[in-house]
Amino acid sequence: MKAIEVTEYGDSDRLAVIDADRPEPGPGEVRIDIEAAGINFADIMQRRGHYPGGPEPPYVPGMEAAGTVDTVGDGVEDVSAGDRVVAMLDTGGYAESTTVDAGLLFPIPEAMSFEEAAGFPVQFLTAHACLFEWGGLEEGESVLIQAAAGGVGTAAVQLASNAGAEVFGTASTAEKLELASDLGCDHPINYTETDFREVVEAETDGEGVDLVLESVGDDVFERSLDAMSHFGRMVTYGVASGVPAEVSNQRLLFENKTVKGFHLGQASMHDPGRVMKAVPELTDGLASGDLEIILGESFALEDAAAAHQYIEDRKSSGKVVLKP
Repeated sequence: MKAIEVTEYGDSDRLAVIDADRPEPGPGEVRIDIEAAGINFADIMQRRGHYPGGPEPPYVPGMEAAGTVDTVGDGVEDVSAGDRVVAMLDTGGYAESTTVDAGLLFPIPEAMSFEEAAGFPVQFLTAHACLFEWGGLEEGESVLIQAAAGGVGTAAVQLASNAGAEVFGTASTAEKLELASDLGCDHPINYTETDFREVVEAETDGEGVDLVLESVGDDVFERSLDAMSHFGRMVTYGVASGVPAEVSNQRLLFENKTVKGFHLGQASMHDPGRVMKAVPELTDGLASGDLEIILGESFALEDAAAAHQYIEDRKSSGKVVLKP
């Protein structure tokens, strides 16, 4: 089978097309023939070597994949060959086939495409957890979502708007801002032209927002703290800039601000119920049309390097997928 391998840490040209043996499922696992693999910024951070605890080269990247079950291993009872599923993975999604623990599968509704399904688990579970389980967002509060037109961002804007929050969101182009606005962002902000702190200050009468979802790091983290209200909360879930941020405990205590971290993989490992309990609500929202998976560009599997570069060049909106 064809697969993509990270040959060594580095730029997108470190992604190579290889021939690999089809993996065999072990006990409790299934093998999936992949129709669409989601690309996450965490994949790029892993490839750069900037992801704590990430895999070491050579490895096949990919944290989520949608397809059809081909073979089930011993002890698997609730999944059958032919089932349409989407899987959360540690690695292995950038391939024509992969194996996964049967407990990490979600059935795909008939009305949902494989590409849409590949944009569901990481984006919507991360957005929901950051907003509600970790962020404690309530109706009538305000939230600032960095990278509001990205995969997690588009999910978070919809969820926050549906929950009755006032939504601020940042993006880099007019097209991305229009997308965020269409999804429910009340205050779309072009961060290349405007300091988001000024917009937040003006629209909240100087109070600041109640919650920030921060995924960039570097100075965006610090400026996001500036945009928070007294008693405000921040959930940080990424370092897209590649530059980790730090915060002074003195600042937190004197401003009564809270910063929490969220990592989907670690949270799912240590407290899966807290993360996965959102699945019924999210699937119902997608089925009813209250929520929408925003698809960006699709690339052939062998064009994985171009897909990574497309995201790194900030050209993407919504979910970018690979199609074997």
